Amino acid sequence: MPIPVIAIFDIGKTNKKFFLFDENLKEIKEEYVKFPTIKDEDGEECDDLEKITAWAKEKVEKLCHDPEYEIKALNFSTYGASFVSIDENGKAVTPIYNYLKDFPEDLHREFYATYPEESINQTTASPTLGMLNSGLQLYWLKKKKPEIFRKIKYSLHLPQYISYLFTGEVVTEPTSIGCHTKLWDFPRGDYHEWVYKEGIHEKLPKQVPTTHSFEKVICGKKVQVGVGIHDSSSALASYLIKIKEPFLLISTGTWSITLNPFPQRELTFAELQNDCLNFLSIHGKTVKASRFFLGYELDHQLHKLNTHFKVEAKYYKNIQPDEKLVNELLSEGTAGSFYPDTIARTPLVAEIFPENNWNISSFRDFDTAYHHLVFGLARMQVASLLLAKGASETKKVYIDGGFVHNKVFIRFLNGLLKGYDLEFSDFPLGSAYGAALMLKAFN
Repeated sequence: MPIPVIAIFDIGKTNKKFFLFDENLKEIKEEYVKFPTIKDEDGEECDDLEKITAWAKEKVEKLCHDPEYEIKALNFSTYGASFVSIDENGKAVTPIYNYLKDFPEDLHREFYATYPEESINQTTASPTLGMLNSGLQLYWLKKKKPEIFRKIKYSLHLPQYISYLFTGEVVTEPTSIGCHTKLWDFPRGDYHEWVYKEGIHEKLPKQVPTTHSFEKVICGKKVQVGVGIHDSSSALASYLIKIKEPFLLISTGTWSITLNPFPQRELTFAELQNDCLNFLSIHGKTVKASRFFLGYELDHQLHKLNTHFKVEAKYYKNIQPDEKLVNELLSEGTAGSFYPDTIARTPLVAEIFPENNWNISSFRDFDTAYHHLVFGLARMQVASLLLAKGASETKKVYIDGGFVHNKVFIRFLNGLLKGYDLEFSDFPLGSAYGAALMLKAFN
């Protein structure tokens, strides 16, 4: 007898993963691929939508013909801040624009002259992030590429576009709408007035709950197909369903995102300036979040360290905490000599890293330099945690994602967060599991 399975696509910026879970949500298979990036029409790097689309369809087709499994349900978790726009025939008319693509300065001035920055940022709980404010991607298309904008019938957040490939249904859902898009008016619980004034709402499909699914015929059989979910919100979902007491979650990876599903007050403009914002949970409730480029910065600095000390790329993975050096750095009360290159220089970052004393050649060996690097990142992590925590009193903190394997990072966090109850979860499939849970928890 074939094994009944839930198939999940978990599409990150780096790895595109495919999971199979059994009906008890136990992982039974995982595969991943990496695709080379391509150039958009402006010559800037972006994900290859055609390759992702072909790969997703191929994986499901192969699953259909695999006698070992019987597909019962299908769902999708992807990174946020990204739209795919389709025309009236359902054909994509835009690439997946890179959320790090530069937003034109003249358009920035025009937008905030019309919609005052401090007010709209607070109302939409979105810092000024350019293309990372995915709603502004549509504003940019309207103003700078009107011929493309006119062709758009619907703009789908990436999770919903991947779902659309299998359902033909155009929808949106709270976790995608609420991830620093600058689209959502949090106090009003509706799209912001600028979305209506600019006609952006006409391109946005109907909203459904994150737990919504469609019954479709795949492999000649009825399959429940979910509408997709934003990956950070997906990582949070399993905790929200299982844990009823207040907690904080640090989800680590390319971005470190600290999530507080139990905020005590509204966001302030100062918090927004420090890259603190609001998400929407699977229940449509406010989640306070702070974020920084943890994994990206580590990779960036490791490349420099590897080159200088002439070590292999994976050398750092075997480094154990040097207790003498750890205690020295913890006792200094500063971020050591490390200074970040890719983390946005918010007022908080400037406070933690006031001077650039980061001179790799001054260190006697890789291990010492690496400890300084990771200590600085751990200091930044603690500041980010406290920002999301705000007025909350909870001391329970769950930490999951790739950095739970980094023993030096974990050692520094334990040293910096005395009095907190830290629980580390070796849970690299958190986003995939959350997407699977959406199909199981409410059925």
